[in-house]
Amino acid sequence: MYCCKRGIVRRLAVAVALLVGVVVSARAGEVRVRDRVDPRIKLLAQSFEPGDVKLLPGPYRHAMELDAKFLLSLDADRLLSWYRKEAGLPEKAPNYEGWEAQGIAGHSLGHYLSACARMSRAADDPQFCARVAHVVAELAECQAANGDGFLGAMPNGKQVFSEVARGEIRSAGFDLNGSWVPWYNLHKLFAGLIDAHRYCGNEQALQVACGLADWAGHVTAKLTPEQWQQMLACEHGGMNESLAELYTLTGNEAYLDLAKKFYHTQVLDPLAAERDELAGKHANTQVPKAIGVERIYELTGDERFARIAPFFWRTVTENHTYANGGNSDSEHFGPPRRLSDRLGHATSETCNTYNMLKLSSALFCREPQAAYADYMERALWNHILASQHPETGQVCYYVSLRSGDFKKFMGLLDFTCCNGSGMENHSRYGDVIYFHSGGDELWVNQFIAAELDWQDAGVRVTQETEFPRGDTVRLKFAADQPKRFILNLRRPPWVAGELAVALNGEPVEANASAGGYATIDREWQDGDVIEFRLPMSLRSEPMPDRANRVAAFYGPILLAGDMGTAESRPETPIIVSTSEAAGDWIAAENATVQGANQSLRFRTHEASQPEDVLLKPFYDTYDHRHLVYWDRLTPPEWEVRRAEIAAEHARLQELEARTIDQFAIGEMQAERDHQLTGEKSTPHEFNGRKLRHAVDGGWFAFDMAVSPDAATNLVATYWGSESGPREFDVLVDGERVATQSLHQDRPERFWDQTYKLPQKLTAGKQSVNVRFAAKPGNYAGGVFGIRTVRRESTGASNPQ
Repeated sequence: MYCCKRGIVRRLAVAVALLVGVVVSARAGEVRVRDRVDPRIKLLAQSFEPGDVKLLPGPYRHAMELDAKFLLSLDADRLLSWYRKEAGLPEKAPNYEGWEAQGIAGHSLGHYLSACARMSRAADDPQFCARVAHVVAELAECQAANGDGFLGAMPNGKQVFSEVARGEIRSAGFDLNGSWVPWYNLHKLFAGLIDAHRYCGNEQALQVACGLADWAGHVTAKLTPEQWQQMLACEHGGMNESLAELYTLTGNEAYLDLAKKFYHTQVLDPLAAERDELAGKHANTQVPKAIGVERIYELTGDERFARIAPFFWRTVTENHTYANGGNSDSEHFGPPRRLSDRLGHATSETCNTYNMLKLSSALFCREPQAAYADYMERALWNHILASQHPETGQVCYYVSLRSGDFKKFMGLLDFTCCNGSGMENHSRYGDVIYFHSGGDELWVNQFIAAELDWQDAGVRVTQETEFPRGDTVRLKFAADQPKRFILNLRRPPWVAGELAVALNGEPVEANASAGGYATIDREWQDGDVIEFRLPMSLRSEPMPDRANRVAAFYGPILLAGDMGTAESRPETPIIVSTSEAAGDWIAAENATVQGANQSLRFRTHEASQPEDVLLKPFYDTYDHRHLVYWDRLTPPEWEVRRAEIAAEHARLQELEARTIDQFAIGEMQAERDHQLTGEKSTPHEFNGRKLRHAVDGGWFAFDMAVSPDAATNLVATYWGSESGPREFDVLVDGERVATQSLHQDRPERFWDQTYKLPQKLTAGKQSVNVRFAAKPGNYAGGVFGIRTVRRESTGASNPQ
């Protein structure tokens, strides 16, 4: 859930259901689960049940339908395969490949349960609860076969947890006693079972979850506080959240006590003290910890938990978030507000935003502030919707913000973490459009065409809009009888001025609230219609650490430059303008962007070099190279840059003419061709380029062609903003030719270092062996490219 249900269902249709925690909804055949524990703090808002909100035709309905089709295409018995195998039962179908064939096998099934349970309500399709019932019955059989409450698909999971129970704990961050993130894996299963109970009314799912929680309590019962912290160094997902949810469903205090023990002091204590120490940490490991702590705070009112989630949310959204609402590069946070040089192929992991939306909704329930809804709008349109291929339904692991990159959609059966959260994302859209406070107050947070059945108030609301293709929103009310309540309409920060609101065709005063809403407090009648406009304009948002690197928006919609489908990366366009206003260098195509049949299309106008560029919404950009962040230069700055580009082209042409051999290090075939070997060395990718480095005394070596009768230089390409311990030797046929240190040599640029090779090392040879060897405790590299070239009259180091 983006926001866990907080209230007790008010109208019970079957009194006996009180005894089992399930009630029958006013809608025929729908069951609703009642929490047994109320929050200790007063929550000012609640999300609606998934079935209360039905998406109307539009991009979100389309995304949901693609997801539903994918979910129904999956074979549940294949997802169950490893569970049966680890329980000693015969498999009914072979396991899927990808991560489901690896040490994290089984995690996808938890996402699948959550997605199907939610989709049963969102799509109003009983097929999904039938899938859930089959999976839960199979899991119950596996749990019974295990005999002690354990239920898992990770290979050797029983052995791993038996060691943990004895206090034998080993972890390198992503493994626990050699098993790939087993608690993270189990959290997905817990969450899926809880959702199966909540949204399909499946009592067996709750029984299985409780059995697994009892087992978890037994396994960890004898761990010391120090052993707990050692164990929690391994990614453990939102175990704290799921155990807290089990407490709300059962009232069993043991589950709440266990939830509190999943408190990772190294991360959460600094957040409680409002210190940003996230740099260098794996991003998605941390977000679920904050979600769980927030849930524990709601249930206990314990003030030591109160500041963690709000501070974490502010820190991530203000210091670590890109224009599309995503965060992290290569899955890690960087230095606060240092984003301009962190634009590689692996920006904005989709799982992170899935979790940030959950956290945003939970915080909105505590304090209904528009800032949370503003972030959700940014993330929904520009990351989550943008992460799904609108024709195939494939989803992205990362949504790259690198200039000239493609979105890389995974295969439907890749089964990574983001494939799992991707199953859920498009079943959750209805969670964040409306919020309510019992039957007394309604918030309209997102401008997405959808019908709302507000049962507590006896009111139905239909939101009609073509947003963002049009700027008009119309709310139609149907009521069983007149009902007084407060209507809160979010006034987005990208709208200039106050909202102009009409009620039944007549202007009405909508008072502005401190939380960023226009409010109307009245008795609402059947047939009332509210209409308002959200005028959008072009605007730019600068990088926090580089004012002239900007993203372009139309209202809340992130725009991307279309750089075509060519396999080779084209030259990155640059905006040449003295104006910071995007409207001065971007214009709408065909002079209009309004109307249901009109796509949002824009173009730079006499402002982009080397040529003008088409722009369209990032969510509508796929199978083409894109440009999200633009460098904006004044005309004098462009003249300097143009001269630099021309000089660099000339340098590269001259270097190419002298090149004997060129090695694209980090590329698999190129490394084979050059007989690469090494120890403590791995390839990586950064800023659109492959690289290789070695660590802590490690090395890598390879063969390079040389001229047997001419003086030869070795040219290595480095990144100019390297930091940390990076001292290493460069050796040729065993003889050291240089000791190199890297530290901020050419900030934010690639550069070439030339090493003159003594002629005795190359005379009469066709090739030599080159070796990069790290000093102890240091890195060697990263090296982004290698050449051997015939020597020019003077060796030089040049920026690239």
